[in-house]
Amino acid sequence: MQGYSRWAPGARREMTVLAVAAPAAVGTGNGNVTVGTGRGGSPRPQPTVPYPITVPDTSRVTVRRSQPTVSYPIRFDAPGGDQ
Repeated sequence: MQGYSRWAPGARREMTVLAVAAPAAVGTGNGNVTVGTGRGGSPRPQPTVPYPITVPDTSRVTVRRSQPTVSYPIRFDAPGGDQ
């Protein structure tokens, strides 16, 4: 009696190549990488916000109310009214 395999023709070989190549690629990609900083370390972002952060006192600030820009009343149709 002949054995039965669910693998497509050539799939075992391709899976073997992938199983060997994937760890090799990951292993070589995790090397010791230095960026051109001159000291061999990674560059660090510079802070853009001064610390400590202070919130200005807004209790005495007055807010101007907007003034209408037209001098005539604008009439709107009443909802459900006659049209």
